[in-house]
Amino acid sequence: MDFALNDDQRAIQDAARAFAEAELAPHSAGWDEDKHFPVEVMKQAAEMGFCGIYTAEEHGGMALGRVEAAVIFEELSRGDVATAAFISIHNMATWMIDRFGSNDLRGRFVPSLVGMEKIASYCLTEPGSGSDAAALRTTAMRDGDHYVLNGSKAFISGAGTSDVYVVMVRTGGEGPKGVSAIVVEAGTPGLSFGAQE
Repeated sequence: MDFALNDDQRAIQDAARAFAEAELAPHSAGWDEDKHFPVEVMKQAAEMGFCGIYTAEEHGGMALGRVEAAVIFEELSRGDVATAAFISIHNMATWMIDRFGSNDLRGRFVPSLVGMEKIASYCLTEPGSGSDAAALRTTAMRDGDHYVLNGSKAFISGAGTSDVYVVMVRTGGEGPKGVSAIVVEAGTPGLSFGAQE
């Protein structure tokens, strides 16, 4: 099978490469050494559209596909793997809200996530079940207009820094059909964070 990027994809690749070379690569080693989370640089990436790659245009996203996303993340990774990985996580969380959230939820969060005025993470991995969504144990029980979540998550990129967490929880029976995703805002009572890894 022959495959080649089209002109638009090559332009995206060039833009991502230039950003990585100018804004990520010169700082990468220092960020790792200092354990620095470069929020301001990620906000610059948002100005280029890199924080709303899959998100619909309705809320400011680029509505691109997986090939374009792979091209962007590959080029960003050339500059700094950790930053590229987090931008991919932010994109996934933003896309989940945009794709599956109610109109109210989408309107409240997606525009500020695309512009990275707010930062998003998703919370799947658990100490006892790893990243096996079908085996997760964190629960969410309805309590009036809200859900009460009980459980622990691990290895959450951006934990403690993010403003919005898309948390995978068990709202039904065992297995994958009993899993839902709930948006939890930073500052929600009971939300706490362990040591940074």
